[in-house]
Amino acid sequence: MSQLAQSDTPRAQRRGLLPLAGVPCVVIGDATTAALAARLLPEGGPIVAGLVLTGIGEKGHTGLIGVPTLGSLEALEDVRERLGVRVAIVSLPLDDHAGIARVRAAIQEAGLEERFLPPVVDLLKRQPPVLVGLGGPPENKSGNAGGGGATMATAPVIDLQALIGRPMRETDEAPLRELIQGRRVLVTGAGGSIGSELARLCARFAPSSLILMERAENALFEIDRRLAWAHPGMTRRALLHDVADREGTRRLLHIERPQVVFHTAAHKHVPLMEDHPAQAISNNLLGTASLVDAAVECGAHRVVLVSTDKAVAPKSVMGATKRLAEAYGIAADRKAREGGKPTRVAIVRFGNVLGSAASVLRIWSAQVAEGQPITITDRRMTRYFMTIGEAALLVAHAGAIEPEDEPGVFVLDMGEPVEIATLAERFTRAHGLTPVWNDGGGAGEQVILETGVRPGEKLHEALVHAAEELVETACPGVLRLSGADDGPDGVEAARALAEMAASSDRGAVLAELRRWVPTLGIQGKPQPPATASSPAPTRDG
Repeated sequence: MSQLAQSDTPRAQRRGLLPLAGVPCVVIGDATTAALAARLLPEGGPIVAGLVLTGIGEKGHTGLIGVPTLGSLEALEDVRERLGVRVAIVSLPLDDHAGIARVRAAIQEAGLEERFLPPVVDLLKRQPPVLVGLGGPPENKSGNAGGGGATMATAPVIDLQALIGRPMRETDEAPLRELIQGRRVLVTGAGGSIGSELARLCARFAPSSLILMERAENALFEIDRRLAWAHPGMTRRALLHDVADREGTRRLLHIERPQVVFHTAAHKHVPLMEDHPAQAISNNLLGTASLVDAAVECGAHRVVLVSTDKAVAPKSVMGATKRLAEAYGIAADRKAREGGKPTRVAIVRFGNVLGSAASVLRIWSAQVAEGQPITITDRRMTRYFMTIGEAALLVAHAGAIEPEDEPGVFVLDMGEPVEIATLAERFTRAHGLTPVWNDGGGAGEQVILETGVRPGEKLHEALVHAAEELVETACPGVLRLSGADDGPDGVEAARALAEMAASSDRGAVLAELRRWVPTLGIQGKPQPPATASSPAPTRDG
């Protein structure tokens, strides 16, 4: 065997992709796509040893590109040994899931590194895959980002609505235009998944200014850059700021005087917040309190607080702090009404968002790309799911609904809950692979591994409390709570818990939090994943 030939080390154990310059490679595809892909490779890139064709009896275009046809997929191992090929570059139509799966299995069997170059016709006729770049690549031995994560080229185009099992709702844009056009709009957590989508949505309706508040520098830079390119004439401000800084928040809002506020900034990861309850209190409860109070002081027209189904009978720290944030918003709305203030506070509760930062699909994408099992906590688990775009659209619509005599507490209609097991199987099949549970992993198969429910997690979530009822609104997909359960005194809870926000005594923080939210269970430390190569799934799986 040539010294250039790759070892048989499984892909899941290899931490970085080979650099391509000067590396012998083979291009795999049908007679047309393989030849075109070989012609598109740049000078100074890989050295094309030849083409391997997927169709039976196909003949290559040796005269056109000057490289030979080496045979079919069955010849891959021989090609590797005879020509020292190290990399296989695949170019097949993105919707040929079965063909891609067959090729990937052959490449793995032959011990070659895999790269993917979509045919030009696919790049021209399709939007970028919704799972582009999901899950950052792991670090290689030198500490630099290596390969292994999914990229624009390797991620298949996946219909998120098909994963959920229902179409996206269509809505009337007129209420959004009335809410946003010509007004100063503030979005907190503007670099996050929902926050950035809301910022893009608001920009479409010509606000007089768009204020982006975010404490993560890179996330703020990116959304500001994208909006500058898409809406060059729009007035905008990028504020690098943490809403939990009460005095700073008050000062900034009095300077900017926002009329419409979308508050999405929050800590959202259930297991992480179990270990860091003080930070969850600081960001989710006290950050909300400082933002709402400042908005009322400066005379904002509407404040929309994004909440979660985990705030219903919460078992987790994250859910408990969001429950108290809801209660604070309800109290602030009532106080503003009683004091003759113009501000109205709306609360929007919904479940999990597919494709959001660090969501389960991003983890699964990285696991598939790295040759690892897909991990879920428990196949019995169900969750409510919605796409980022639909969630942001309906949150904005909830903010546009005219307030009634009581605080506006809204729930997004997320359809029926989806079994995580079903979602994992749909996701696997969308990659052209066959799902197998907990064991297996042969050619064309994808293992789905159960790792066990973690502290703070429920098998099933609910969108309403026992005493609450849902009524329809003028906007399809947005429901209003009737007989909303105010819960604990959010204002008093914020005052009592403010002293705990700087505490390093986890037990004491949990005890005080449980005093306000009795459903909060006794939490333990998260258990390690089932295997070293199978990290536990994210907060929504």
